[in-house]
Parts: sequence; C-alpha cells; structure tokens
Amino acid sequence: MAPPDALSVTLSALADPTRRAILARLSMGQATVNELAAPFDMSLPSISRHLKVLEAAGLITRGREAQWRPCKLDAAPLKQVDGWLAKYRPFWSGSFDRMDALLTELTKAPKKGRKQ
Repeated sequence: MAPPDALSVTLSALADPTRRAILARLSMGQATVNELAAPFDMSLPSISRHLKVLEAAGLITRGREAQWRPCKLDAAPLKQVDGWLAKYRPFWSGSFDRMDALLTELTKAPKKGRKQ
C-alpha cells in the first residue's frame, strides 16, 4: 500500500474536533502544551498524541525556549486544502445561487387559497 499523500495526512489530522480546536487556539498565537491542554478534559499524554498528529501533518511546529516547547501554527498545509476545495467552490456557489433564486421565486409567488 502506498503511503498517504500530504493532503490525505492533513485532512486526517483535521478530522478530529480536538485537533481543530487546538489549531483554532494556535491561530491566536503560540502556546505551551499545558496551555493547549487547559480547555480539555483529557490527560497531557492524550494532548501530546494530538500534537504529534498535527506536527506529522505539518500543521504545527514545536520550538524550544529553555524548558518550554511552545507550539506554533503552520498554515501552509491548509493552503493545499484550500486549493483542493477551490475546485468545488463553483459547484457550491452555483447550487446556492439556484437555491436563492428558487426561494426568491417562492416568496414572490401568490399563496394558493388566499385572496389578493
């Protein structure tokens, strides 16, 4: 079996809500493992496993500052996801445009059984 491509690794990392919450926190600036773990009801080893998945996907980097290992968001893999999703935007935009037109038509149509 072939190793997964970078996009698959990124999407797999993003599939977990805890990891998405960690990325959301890191979008506000770097944080330590303890700071990232604070909002979650899970052990530090569990948070560390999530961080390893994010690091393997290239979504975070971990630095060294004395005894601290701050984590920092690396959004480059998200750009690849955005590029992949861009191919589908015309489909969704067209679908929403058609739905908007239908809703506009339905709201303007006279109601059956009502006197005008």
